[in-house]
Amino acid sequence: MCRHIAYLGPPVTLGTMVTEPVHSLVRQSWEPRRQRYGTVNADGFGVGWYAEGDPVPGRYRRQGPVWGDQTFADLARVVRSHALLAAVRDATEADPDGEAAAAPFTGGGVLFSHNGAVKGWPESMAPLAATLPAAELLRLTARCDSALVWALVLHRLEAGDALPQAVADTVREVAEAAPGSRLNLLLTDGRTIVATAWGDTLWLLAEPGRHTVVASEPYDDDPRWHEVPDRTLLTATGTDVLLTPLKEPTE
Repeated sequence: MCRHIAYLGPPVTLGTMVTEPVHSLVRQSWEPRRQRYGTVNADGFGVGWYAEGDPVPGRYRRQGPVWGDQTFADLARVVRSHALLAAVRDATEADPDGEAAAAPFTGGGVLFSHNGAVKGWPESMAPLAATLPAAELLRLTARCDSALVWALVLHRLEAGDALPQAVADTVREVAEAAPGSRLNLLLTDGRTIVATAWGDTLWLLAEPGRHTVVASEPYDDDPRWHEVPDRTLLTATGTDVLLTPLKEPTE
């Protein structure tokens, strides 16, 4: 469906994480090694990053495949950041929203990506959409399942929930409304990475006190990569990683 990656650590160029590794996210756009659903991620891409002292991230998103965008290649070579999130997209179905449907989505200083699909979309999500205020529904920039999942997370954040709690509760809520959904979410606020493994692959490369990388699949063959178990909430800072089991809604 998609591939995504988030990084926290000393400032690096975007390319260090996204274009330069032997099995980088860019290569995963046409040759993923561990993607369970779909084969090519050419329906859009995006990257978000944080500048020092600014809590609001910058973004660059486009509708087409990442490998054909020379502007992005230049950005990746020179832009540096201590925190970033990037994604390449394989759309579940054709949509008219273009780059607006490409991750990362953003709001409240947070970057968001969804690897997976909501089962029975859009009918299965109508009851959850009805719980959101009209003003929040009107803020949706795309009509895809990922955009609505992000709106549900953002609603909880704006109500005061901590990032890990907002993510965990949203995953359980969507899984209950649409059983069989794949809900690998990836978020960062520039200080913390929060992710879920729910129906697809998720990997972690962490050197406490140095850097943390969370990704759909490893970008190289470093033996320090560890796969995150399914039905898990991951919370990582620059110094700690916490893995918390997520229970099925019926449990």
